[in-house]
Amino acid sequence: MQAARKKTVALLICLVFVTLLSGCTNWEKKYNALYVEHENLKGLLSNERLEKNQLADAVTQGQQTIDELQRQIDELNKTPADASGFGEGYDVAFDPSAGTVTVTLENALLFDSGKATLKQATSAELDHIRSVLRDGKYAGKPIDVVGHTDSDPIRKTKNQWKDNWELSAERALSVVRYLIQKGIDDEDIRAVGCGASRPVASNSSSSGKAKNRRVEIVVYLRG
Repeated sequence: MQAARKKTVALLICLVFVTLLSGCTNWEKKYNALYVEHENLKGLLSNERLEKNQLADAVTQGQQTIDELQRQIDELNKTPADASGFGEGYDVAFDPSAGTVTVTLENALLFDSGKATLKQATSAELDHIRSVLRDGKYAGKPIDVVGHTDSDPIRKTKNQWKDNWELSAERALSVVRYLIQKGIDDEDIRAVGCGASRPVASNSSSSGKAKNRRVEIVVYLRG
């Protein structure tokens, strides 16, 4: 009897010991998992703080650029084209409230009627714009290349394009691809097609239609 009891007690002790060991192992695994999760969260928080600081710095620098452009226009009587650095001869608009500089190029300068392939003669203008965009105050800023058309339906090349939306988007893409090829970071630039939805003049006259057929290069200074 005593021997049987001793065996039973020994078995119980072994079971308790094994259970404790198993429990310790489970707790150790849980601790390690929580520790790894904690370290991951610390890393994410650190990256988020870094990104916020970088964004704040970009906004501050952008606002300084906006203020300087406004000062040159107000105090030095410079045109937006001259103050922005693109130079006279370019159609440049500066919007301090939106924080944007917009260069507008007529489609007639860039493309043949109904086509989205850049003319070779446009390389000088686009190369100059590219060189300004890579300048210190614009480097790394978000850029939209926005294609626009007049309200006339496509006739000459209607077999190539579904509508003016598609044509305007393809023209914007052609300019974007050219600028990327010339060194603009593809993460900083995107193409937008607006078709005839954003006219700047009446489509009832040929001169108005010519103004509406355009590509705008928009730089976001606070980005």
